[in-house]
Amino acid sequence: MDNVKIIAIVGMSGSGKSVAVDYLTKKGYPKVYFGGMIYKEMEKRGIIRTEDGESEKIFREEIREKEGKDWVVRQVIAETKDLIAAGQKRIILDGVYSWTEYKILKHEFPKNLTFIAIVVDKKLRYDRVAKRPGRAFDSAAIRERDRSEIENLEKGGPIVAADYYVLNNGTIADAENRVEEILKEIEF
Repeated sequence: MDNVKIIAIVGMSGSGKSVAVDYLTKKGYPKVYFGGMIYKEMEKRGIIRTEDGESEKIFREEIREKEGKDWVVRQVIAETKDLIAAGQKRIILDGVYSWTEYKILKHEFPKNLTFIAIVVDKKLRYDRVAKRPGRAFDSAAIRERDRSEIENLEKGGPIVAADYYVLNNGTIADAENRVEEILKEIEF
């Protein structure tokens, strides 16, 4: 597994994680989506995803409480190992949520894993989230989501401990250029 490289993308809601992930997947790298594990399990259990994201938030917190803070990351690790077994050498992990997940991934893939945090000034992030098609939040809702993700999911830890940062205050091209610089630096 020495020649396998994994990039984990972290960031708060509206930071531009999807911009980075989309850029990487367009280059042909497969992704394992943390949120997808939640969606799959909600579907399995017959839980409807609400437009405001509230059912997802409640389920995400409940499953971590009932099954352990490591439930999602266990699913992600299994899927990542399946990709490696199938011959993938470069893999993207989309959306690490918690400090627990960060520690487990670092333990599981100690030589293979690089964390990239996508960060943006808060006011700009809030403006972008308010205008996001299909998943817009007003400032009160995004503040509550931030609070919940920081307090209940320990989301700040992986951002602070990231290996690299993409300051996403500019254009999509600016963010993609910074991601490309990081790829070259880590020989991805």
